[in-house]
Amino acid sequence: MTIEHDECIKKGKIKPFSRGVTLAPKELETALADLETARKTYKAGDYKWATIQIYYSMFHSARALLYAKNLREHSHYCLIAAIKTLYVETKQVPVSYLEGLQEAKNLREEADYYNRWSQTGCEKLLKLAEEFLVKAKDLLR
Repeated sequence: MTIEHDECIKKGKIKPFSRGVTLAPKELETALADLETARKTYKAGDYKWATIQIYYSMFHSARALLYAKNLREHSHYCLIAAIKTLYVETKQVPVSYLEGLQEAKNLREEADYYNRWSQTGCEKLLKLAEEFLVKAKDLLR
């Protein structure tokens, strides 16, 4: 376990969630819906909103993985910490997806809070979100 994950558990930001396994497929549906919306938004040239939507697609893919362990997050930071401990350190998810999720979070915050985004950043995240969703689906089969 990572220090970050341990702290999240101590602070109650990662908790047991008995309905998680049954709700994980719904999270994957939400991730796909957000990704499809992001593709349309990207094609329309609205890179700010596409960046935000891409992050939420990745967020829901990650949440599905957490739900599959009957856990629930109460912090975006702690969701990332949990994915690192439960999936990256166990070699089920490549570290590149974790780094991409963190980058997506950062770019979403830049777009949402500071009105800064780029087409290049959006393109990179779009491809990564697609791959992450495929990986999450594979792990939950």
